[in-house]
Amino acid sequence: MKRREFLTVAGGALALAALAPSALAGDASLDGAALPPRRSLKKGIMWGTVGVKGSVLEKMKAIKEAGFEGTEMMSHMDQDEVLRARDETSLAIPSVCGRDHWGKPLSDPDPKVRAEGLEALKQTLRDAKRYGASSVLLVPGVVTKQVSYADAYTRSQAEIRKAIPLAEELGVKIAIENVWNHFLLSPLEAARYVDEFHSPAVGWHFDVGNILNYGWPEQWIRILGPRIQKLHIKEFSREKRDKQGLWKGFDVPLLEGDNDWPAVMKAVDDVGYHGWAITEQGGGDSPAGLKDLCQRLEKILAT
Repeated sequence: MKRREFLTVAGGALALAALAPSALAGDASLDGAALPPRRSLKKGIMWGTVGVKGSVLEKMKAIKEAGFEGTEMMSHMDQDEVLRARDETSLAIPSVCGRDHWGKPLSDPDPKVRAEGLEALKQTLRDAKRYGASSVLLVPGVVTKQVSYADAYTRSQAEIRKAIPLAEELGVKIAIENVWNHFLLSPLEAARYVDEFHSPAVGWHFDVGNILNYGWPEQWIRILGPRIQKLHIKEFSREKRDKQGLWKGFDVPLLEGDNDWPAVMKAVDDVGYHGWAITEQGGGDSPAGLKDLCQRLEKILAT
């Protein structure tokens, strides 16, 4: 990429972020009543982190009783069972996470594997449509010693483009998530990657905790701006990472890690995000654990 092209892309991404509307804070009433909420965010939890035992219905009841308003489901589940549980509990399903994007990545050198990954993405989109979800979570590709960064970029974009017509037909967005896949490692590149599809059907699923290993989430939020479709709320401790190992960084409760939550939520307000904040955090193995997670999430959203 030429220097002039890079500066153009970077400037455009930052300009879009700067133009994103800010969330409006309510005015205090004359009688001194409490201010209305500064932001409109709904509380969700990722299905894969719910460790409560039982059927889909029993798990959804536990999620509802803990105080959550919705859950991000996994793809390739029994749709009818999920819908019965959703309707009985009145929980929303705002997002569906793909089941096979790690095992069958769209960046794989084998065309057969990529085709299977594409079909898995399409099934995730169909699941989302049936559940009433507005987006699906996609890990777009994985860079390895055998799969170069450039190949991951071009292959994954080529496969995602094949799914865009279905996404547009269903009215469900493909939301790319930032994960530890050695790919899309800067917010400017992430914005460029999404923009190159030239389709409103492709956006971003921003994970706050994943960024802390190599950046600052508030900076990413401001650059990605209106591209953000969903938020994953997760904690991370750099001290635990350094002393106990990389993955131990996640072994810390919400509000007890290195996230600067006031700065993160200020960035959320500044870009005008109003949607779902979905916790992807350990600790939901019991009704009490789920309730604690929901209360911690509420504190973050009220920051």
